[in-house]
Amino acid sequence: MKRLTGARRLSSGGSSRHERHPLACPDCGQPPEPARFRRTMALVLAILPLELAVHAAVVQLELPLVLKVLLLTVVATTLAIWVAEPSAARFLRGFLHAPQLRRRAEMDQAQALWRLRFSVSDRAGSLERVTHELAVVGANILAIHVHPLGDATGAVLDELVVSAPASLVEADLLESLRIAGAHDRAAWPTTPMALADAQTRSLSLAARVAAEPESLPEALSELLGATIHHSGTAVNVSRTGGPDADAAPVHLPPTDAAPGTVLRLPTSSGTPLWAYRPGEPFTPAESARAHRLAELAEAVEASRSRRH
Repeated sequence: MKRLTGARRLSSGGSSRHERHPLACPDCGQPPEPARFRRTMALVLAILPLELAVHAAVVQLELPLVLKVLLLTVVATTLAIWVAEPSAARFLRGFLHAPQLRRRAEMDQAQALWRLRFSVSDRAGSLERVTHELAVVGANILAIHVHPLGDATGAVLDELVVSAPASLVEADLLESLRIAGAHDRAAWPTTPMALADAQTRSLSLAARVAAEPESLPEALSELLGATIHHSGTAVNVSRTGGPDADAAPVHLPPTDAAPGTVLRLPTSSGTPLWAYRPGEPFTPAESARAHRLAELAEAVEASRSRRH
């Protein structure tokens, strides 16, 4: 029972009065069990000095042997359970959980990629404030795309790809954008594919469509990061830039879609393509690129028809 109690105390890091363990489980609040060797070494380092001190004090007492043994056992056991073990868990925490703490530090320092979208006023200093607030939380801007909205508000839609510590979550990034005065804020985890040059990607997709006009739905899906609906089928691409295997295909864009999230694209067959991207309205620049790509596919189809 003594060893079991000691193991629990040593694993939990002592009394709940102390600060929360950095490796504590979010559900039960307990840290992971330390390795047996490290737990044993910590207990020896904590208990041995107390045992030696108690022995030295009790041996000098003028008491019968039985009383000495009894007093030594009670005092040493009490000090080991209530003093040595909690102290070892608290002061030797770095030694007990050194491998886990090292891995946690490496994970916290690792960089994750995020794609941010927000609108700001088209005035000097607007983007500078965003850059400053992102730098405060450790996010570094790797790519930036500016989409003029062409409306009366005088706002622009900025899209950033940033690298941030792995410990940073979506709420942290959105709060930084809010402090900077940005509106219509959104953030998604992304992949290095988002760092590809937009012009190069557009030209590559145009070359693909020129060679294979029937690949237009897939090319549009990749260009816009949207679901493309055509003749009862759906092509899905996730926001991270790859195929979205978990997305359930739907046959038509929902009738209650938010304004700007559905884009109609004419085709040479007469059946239009519908691009749908929930929660992320298409910008005028994206709409123009998609229409030019559809026009290219239509021109290639018309050229083939004339040859035949």
